[in-house]
Amino acid sequence: MHIHILGICGTFMGGVALLARAAGHKVTGCDTNVYPPMSSQLEAQGIALTEGYDAGQIGLNPDLFVVGNAISRGNALLEAILERNLPYVSGPQWLADNILQGRWVLGVAGTHGKTTTTAMLAWILEEAGLKPSFLVGGVPQGFGVSARLTDSPFFVIEADEYDTAFCDKRSKFIHYRPRTTILNNLEFDHADIFADLAAIETQFHHLVRTLPRNGLIVANGAEPALDRVLQRGCWTPVDRFNVAEGWAATAADANGAFKVSHGGTPVGETKLDLPGAHNRANAVAALAAARHVGVPIEVGLAAIATFEGVKRRLEVRGRVRGVTVYDDFAHHPTAIAATIEGLRGRVGGARILAVLEPRSNTMKLGTMKTQLPGSLGEADRVFCHAANLGWDAAAALAPLADKARCYDDLGTLVAAVAAEAAAGDHVLVMSNGSFGGVHQQLLDRLRGDV
Repeated sequence: MHIHILGICGTFMGGVALLARAAGHKVTGCDTNVYPPMSSQLEAQGIALTEGYDAGQIGLNPDLFVVGNAISRGNALLEAILERNLPYVSGPQWLADNILQGRWVLGVAGTHGKTTTTAMLAWILEEAGLKPSFLVGGVPQGFGVSARLTDSPFFVIEADEYDTAFCDKRSKFIHYRPRTTILNNLEFDHADIFADLAAIETQFHHLVRTLPRNGLIVANGAEPALDRVLQRGCWTPVDRFNVAEGWAATAADANGAFKVSHGGTPVGETKLDLPGAHNRANAVAALAAARHVGVPIEVGLAAIATFEGVKRRLEVRGRVRGVTVYDDFAHHPTAIAATIEGLRGRVGGARILAVLEPRSNTMKLGTMKTQLPGSLGEADRVFCHAANLGWDAAAALAPLADKARCYDDLGTLVAAVAAEAAAGDHVLVMSNGSFGGVHQQLLDRLRGDV
């Protein structure tokens, strides 16, 4: 079958493309952002890419169009598909019907930590010899690809609560029907599609309604919103983590080592190169989920110790003149605070220069602006790219006083960060987009190349 994917360079749709190609289909696609690394990953698999959404792509005559959720009414190609009554389907629905059917699906849902926890879980199963298929919203360092299809019965998937497509406003995860489900946390986000936290809780409960009685929910016991979701009705056993009576992790020592307990009983020790209590919580959730498919706890602990992380999650992009530049996907205030806290635990009293792009739809709407100063409080300096916002970033960050500066022009921001940075500093860049290649711009300027 020939499928043509609209929005193919998004992390999820790019993963769908890789899985479809691995399943033996001819795959082509289009997007407005056809650039590496996703374009390189796709082209290496023989997937031809087209820039833009010209209606002339109808002439490719695919058997099926797969439509990503970034595609809205008014898109020229989508309108042509609808006018000609051509066959189309959403990415999650195609995945459910053609890849996930009949497999033991392990889904990882939550506002924060989905990508890291999904990657951890896939890695544990890999180290246990189970060769899982997976689809992750990032590129796990140990695998080098965001998606993989094997003959294993197990499929590990990042279960996103964002909507499915222009024609289906349910959350993506409704389609996956996992047997093992991690509910990592739940906060308000995606203000462009959800009116409030209660609306997101409803979608999470729709997910809970699809889970079988022989499944398992691994739920964060410290999250009141998840408690409310489960109290609305639950037909699946629940194993809690991040609480003393469930799965729990101690604080890490200087080498990243920590102990794990279950129900107050010690079960072993491991280490994790990723800093922060949130990452240790991610790890114990992954351990509990892996145990459900038969992975012994000691095998899981050993796997966590070799987990290398995910690209764009506190990823070191380079070191120049004693200045370390990191790339991180954090864009929600809770994630920003956790990322800075984790880095602080690693670097001690060294200066952290936080460079932020409020790029997500929620951040652009200003929904979280009052929470930003508190989330950035542990940074020593804050540089905010304030272009294309519908709110006054300087006013929002005023509680940080002289510690925070805002810039509309990216080049001016880069120059200011480079001028401030000194040997021993850590520059933490946070955005859920490419941020105009700011990481390389900073490294080049620090080298004196520009």
